[in-house]
Amino acid sequence: MFTKLLNLEPKRREAIINAALKEFGAKGYDDASTNVIAKEAGISKGLMFHYVNNKKDFFLFLHDYTLAIIKEKYFDLVDYDEKDIFERLRQTYLLKVKVMQQYPLIFEFIKVAISTESDAVKKELDERRKKTENASFNKFYGDIDVSKFREGLDVEKCRQLIFWAVGGYANQIQAVSEIEINEVDFEKIRVEFDSYLDELRKSFYNEK
Repeated sequence: MFTKLLNLEPKRREAIINAALKEFGAKGYDDASTNVIAKEAGISKGLMFHYVNNKKDFFLFLHDYTLAIIKEKYFDLVDYDEKDIFERLRQTYLLKVKVMQQYPLIFEFIKVAISTESDAVKKELDERRKKTENASFNKFYGDIDVSKFREGLDVEKCRQLIFWAVGGYANQIQAVSEIEINEVDFEKIRVEFDSYLDELRKSFYNEK
């Protein structure tokens, strides 16, 4: 469906995609203006729809496009031979930060896609997200070394608690805007993140 857009020369293609990510990320699906996207991309609205069909299809394409980048730059680079859950989490966090620095508009857009209540796209997004979340959780945390957990703990519940705790912290970092991201001290955040992981280790792991 989006062959025409994807076959454009890179500079023009990225101009259209980035303009859309910026507008949807700032205003959400319903309030985003295709006029603004076209103007920001430096093309006419008619020509833009020649490439992207319509607003809804474009939004869903952007959702899949951003997830493909995250898969390539994030999911596929994780060392799954590392079985310690906290080391695995540390890896994924550092990779996520790197993607945020390279593609700040992506995470603004994804936040909107996750939280949108728009009837126009919510059903399709929920179906996509459910499949992605289930697959991601099992891939990231389904093969961890459970021998390190203290005896008597429910490991499955512990994994979920750890996942929620780290996800909550990561969401705070992800909440920074495109402008703010260039001013964030990620090394300071890394040190702080490591300290939280150390506290979680003390709570769930055997003392050795």
